Amino acid sequence: MDASSLGRLVVVSNRIGDLGNPSASGGLVVGIADALADHGGMWLGFGGQFSDEGHDRPVIRRVGGVETVGIALPAQDYSDYYNGFANSVLWPLFHYRLDLVDHRPEFLAAYRRVNDTFAAALSARLRSDDIVWVHDYHLLLLAPALRRLGHSNRIGFFLHIPFPPPDIFLAAPNHEDIIDGLAAFDIVGFQTQTDLDNYRRAVAAMRKQGEPSQQAEPVSAVFPIGIDVEAFAGMANKAADDVQIDSMRRQILGLKQIIGIDRLDYSKGLPNRMQAFARLLELHPDQERSITYLQIASPTREDVDAYADIRGELEAAAGRVNGRHADLTWTPIRYIHRNVPRTRLAGLLKASQVGLVTPLRDGMNLVAKEYVAAQDPSDPGVLVLSRFAGAAEEMQEALIVNPYVTDEVAHAIDTALRMPIDERRSRHGALLRRIEKNDAQAWRNDFLSALSAVGRRSLAST
Repeated sequence: MDASSLGRLVVVSNRIGDLGNPSASGGLVVGIADALADHGGMWLGFGGQFSDEGHDRPVIRRVGGVETVGIALPAQDYSDYYNGFANSVLWPLFHYRLDLVDHRPEFLAAYRRVNDTFAAALSARLRSDDIVWVHDYHLLLLAPALRRLGHSNRIGFFLHIPFPPPDIFLAAPNHEDIIDGLAAFDIVGFQTQTDLDNYRRAVAAMRKQGEPSQQAEPVSAVFPIGIDVEAFAGMANKAADDVQIDSMRRQILGLKQIIGIDRLDYSKGLPNRMQAFARLLELHPDQERSITYLQIASPTREDVDAYADIRGELEAAAGRVNGRHADLTWTPIRYIHRNVPRTRLAGLLKASQVGLVTPLRDGMNLVAKEYVAAQDPSDPGVLVLSRFAGAAEEMQEALIVNPYVTDEVAHAIDTALRMPIDERRSRHGALLRRIEKNDAQAWRNDFLSALSAVGRRSLAST
């Protein structure tokens, strides 16, 4: 059996993507929009409405052959589930930051209730031959909730973020619930071999200690997510006109642009990155007034204290660098803390000579792939990439750096700025071929083909 012979595809995620404009919505939507269109199907998620405000019924919409189901949740439950357990416990835990975990019993209780609510809403609409594809850390307990409701459908899960090593994972309260929850899926997919190995080692460690209660074990494998390379390159080419004036200004002034595009998140290593840029100016003073660093950091999860802290730290870092190095005609760092349209971002990536992607830990980081896709093959820029981004497993022709070592990142930026065109073309060509091969379509086809190959779950084994 292959993916094309599957029944209706049902996608479940925390929020529903914009199927009317998938190319503007990022990696998840691009990766699954075509799959939903091919199979016909349904996408279920939180619809943005709260049940304690009188919005009890799901909001049903149709986009082509796809039905979207936006469910309502109590406001406090959503806050404790999303800001609480998902983003104050699971997110820091899975990004190796035990020091930032804020575990509270009410967070886990709400997380369970919301997963149960998702399961109940899905159960009312699920057909016996549907296949279910669940996305990310918000819904780790969805499969067992569906199994308890009597559904033996094939259910796959894909984790978009990293999975931590056992010594970190096992330190978390209720870690056994997460492993037991994953065991109720038929397939559990990860971004990288490192994440897969960490998961398997955690299961083995718990088994050795006699902790897991599950009787079944899911298939686990690596499915690195990709982008629609052709579509993004086309977007970058079309958007280049939007940044033409700025590009011409920089050419006149002889400036090369270094760019970083990230959500404002402590996992992205943004203060470290600014420190490395400042160190570049100290180690290579000849680069002063010849380069500019544009950092776009879009707002995210501003109700979580750790995000307010990182915003203050980043703004202070940018101010220090500019205060020390700027003059009346040159500002080293341009820092933007707002949402920028995806089409505009594509043009900015194309107009930048260095792509700086240096997270402290990241599941994949599609900006790295978008930067490569946006470049002009005849005169491409250079990608500087953290070894701790999932993309580094595939993209070895980038300049791979340790983001914790400031001088190493600074020297890599300098190397990228001075790299001869033949080497730039060679590195870019190899990277482009790889992201074209491992694109969004390959990712979803590989995952769904693997899910189609498993047998239906026996509820007695769950």
